[in-house]
Amino acid sequence: MVENAYVNHIPVMTGGAGKAALGEFYSKYFIPQIPPDLELVTISRTIGTDRLVDEMLAKFTHTIQMEWMLPGIAPTLKRVEVAVVAIVQFRDGKLAHEHIYWDQASVLVQLGMLDPSTLPVVGADSARKVLNPSLPSNALIERASHSN
Repeated sequence: MVENAYVNHIPVMTGGAGKAALGEFYSKYFIPQIPPDLELVTISRTIGTDRLVDEMLAKFTHTIQMEWMLPGIAPTLKRVEVAVVAIVQFRDGKLAHEHIYWDQASVLVQLGMLDPSTLPVVGADSARKVLNPSLPSNALIERASHSN
């Protein structure tokens, strides 16, 4: 990686800037806190001259502490499926930065920490729709129009 590389997990602002901070983040919070059953399913990959964009589906059981994704949340033993987008920038053939995005509300719904009946959020269905675009659309709009 370049000297001033950084990683930013956008939904929860975890990661680090610079080799020392990234070394600590990866060794303390990220690598040892990846659930053993994590499965990444590639949806699409776009490759440019200095950038890689991966769209993935992450599936795991929340069996361990995951400070990088769920700071302060004890393992719930619940299953999670979430769409993830990683944008990786390279400079001189080395990692310059990563921006990682996922729908934190969807994750929290699946862990039972957000009530989808009172908020315009969904759980695993959002990730499943990435794989199967024929799944129903506009359910939240229809629900809202029926509650008015």
